[in-house]
Amino acid sequence: MNKIKKKDEVIIITGKEKGSVGTVTDIIGNKIKVEGLNIFKKHVKPNPKAGVTGGIIDHDMPFAISNVAIYNPKIKKADKVGIRFNKDGKKERFFKSNGEKID
Repeated sequence: MNKIKKKDEVIIITGKEKGSVGTVTDIIGNKIKVEGLNIFKKHVKPNPKAGVTGGIIDHDMPFAISNVAIYNPKIKKADKVGIRFNKDGKKERFFKSNGEKID
């Protein structure tokens, strides 16, 4: 079971975006894309056959998964994630600081 999943709120802990909070949009191996963060400009040539107009587009770049931590809205800080079994015997993720289940 992964500790960070899509649609989780994460906080960036290193780099130029340090302290920013966003939602995970994609996980690619050990890289993670966060909505609205780490955006770079990409120059694109026009291709009329493919229907692509040229210009400068915004391109989301991934973060290393080690540079993000899950965001705990109760304490408004980064938090560690633990995995435990609930009453039904299924795995669930929880915040290590206060023991609350992660939705």
